[in-house]
Amino acid sequence: MYTTLEACIKDLEQNGQLVRIREEVDPLLEMSAIHLRVYEAGGPALLFENVKGSRYQAVSNLFGTLERGKFIFRKTWDSTQNVIALRNDPMQALKNPFRHIHQATSAIKALPLKRGNGLSGFNEIKITDLPLIKHWPMDGGAFVTLPQVYSEDPDKKGIMKANLGMYRVQLTGNDFETNKEIGLHYQIHRGIGIHQHKANRNGEPLKVSIFIGGPPAHTVSAVMPLPEGLSEMLFAGLLAGRRFRYGYDADGYCISQDADFVITGEIHPSETKPEGPFGDHLGYYSLTHPFPMMRVRKVYAKQNAIWPFTVVGRPPQEDTTFGALIHELTGAAIKQEIPGVKEVHAVDAAGVHPLLLAIGYERYTPYTKVKQPAELLTIANRILGTNQLSLAKYLFIAAEEGQPLSTHRVSELFSYILERIDLKRDIHFQTNTTIDTLDYSGQGLNQGSKVIFAACGDKKRDLCTEVPGQLKELRNYTNPRLVLPGIVAVEGPAFNTYADAKKQMHELTNAISMREEMSSCPLIVLCDNSSFVSETLDNFLWTTFTRSNPSHDIYGVNEDITFKHWGCDNVIIDARTKPHHAPPLILDQAVEKRIDQLFTKSGSLSGVLK
Repeated sequence: MYTTLEACIKDLEQNGQLVRIREEVDPLLEMSAIHLRVYEAGGPALLFENVKGSRYQAVSNLFGTLERGKFIFRKTWDSTQNVIALRNDPMQALKNPFRHIHQATSAIKALPLKRGNGLSGFNEIKITDLPLIKHWPMDGGAFVTLPQVYSEDPDKKGIMKANLGMYRVQLTGNDFETNKEIGLHYQIHRGIGIHQHKANRNGEPLKVSIFIGGPPAHTVSAVMPLPEGLSEMLFAGLLAGRRFRYGYDADGYCISQDADFVITGEIHPSETKPEGPFGDHLGYYSLTHPFPMMRVRKVYAKQNAIWPFTVVGRPPQEDTTFGALIHELTGAAIKQEIPGVKEVHAVDAAGVHPLLLAIGYERYTPYTKVKQPAELLTIANRILGTNQLSLAKYLFIAAEEGQPLSTHRVSELFSYILERIDLKRDIHFQTNTTIDTLDYSGQGLNQGSKVIFAACGDKKRDLCTEVPGQLKELRNYTNPRLVLPGIVAVEGPAFNTYADAKKQMHELTNAISMREEMSSCPLIVLCDNSSFVSETLDNFLWTTFTRSNPSHDIYGVNEDITFKHWGCDNVIIDARTKPHHAPPLILDQAVEKRIDQLFTKSGSLSGVLK
């Protein structure tokens, strides 16, 4: 159990899981480039002892592997998991109260602890004293990537009704007045948004405290999708094995006494400024948009504070481990929330929100053989109406019947669904709805569509294991490549406009329909580079589901609308790059060359990439 971030760092170092970087490193692109290279190699946590322009050390890659994440929480993992399970299913305690008394006691001991005014051990500093890390070449400035953003309900003050979330914080750049203003970017369906809405309604500013550092449990608590009524601060205490210690300063701002840094300030009604661009978890830049501007009140730091950070980019990245930790801690929660569901998997390789895989059951008519999705559609709609799952664009869902299925065996589940789906009946669209704020495949910010592919019952087709002849030697459509059984990627001309795309797709679908029927290939991906798409499963998932908007980019061979329901013989997803898409993240090669010296025999990272 760690009382500070420094204690965690020392523990990792003693166990051979952290390396110190002695050399001066520039926070302008160099620190992030080092992190990315070490993360990709499955390397250790990194302590940057000499950050150019700041007196504070910085640490990254703490959660670089699932094994290290679980090592950090090894003393509290089981008890935390048990408390969450009990919260999800309280009937367990009623059935066997003595067995669960330890979990109840653990929860009581984890209640937040208020102590004094909260500023003991802190010194006041400025934003410009912090490690101002710029991660990607086109980023709008320096960002906080592991913040714990704290706000209280304006109508129900107090820590147990507060929200602790991880929303990115822009410290410099754009039009922000240095040391006085910072940007706060939060997506839809976030707890802080409810608080700001209430504050705006009351005509008052929303007080916000941003905690950085402290025990690693506090960082994880800020990203946890907790069950309704379970406080993030209570969870932080459970996972840390130590109560969340806090107080209030003279201006009424909450101060985490365990944090390394605290930034306090206010968000005033209707005050926004341009925020971004920022390299994000879909593997592209999220572009510049107006988001809440926070007026900085005070900035505090402990004497020997350490700045934690990560780098966000095309998955997998360090935040992939956060997802894995969350799944292991709360995996059973979705079963309690949505009856009939076995699993839901937000696919990391596809950028998390664009693609969900799910498994459910068909129980509506147990007296007859299941022939088409029924309960599956109820489950699917519940999934797409639940918390952050509602940001998804694509949901592939299957009913588990004879053989056991897993959403984490992605290739197998795609094959299972494509073998069984009725393409004329089992594809269901939702148009003009909300999607992830960071997803630029739609019509505008937060605007896009969703589609459900549902399958159950007997196998309907055998899937092709090589490219069908019908997809070869098509005029203007070249280099067909098999991606997975039943899925083929084809290169097409560059995308120009949707009007042109409609004509192109009419040409393509007509050309295919003139040939023999092709039921063995239910899914075709139109792309810019089919060799890249077919090279790895991750490339297929990333390209297909981050570069398409279902309502605009799904076409079909022999497509038809019957009683307002769309169907076809073969689905085509247009995953070509569109002019309105955000640019992909590309490393700066000059920076890559500069950091090479750290990995030589004389450098601090010698041998790390083995």
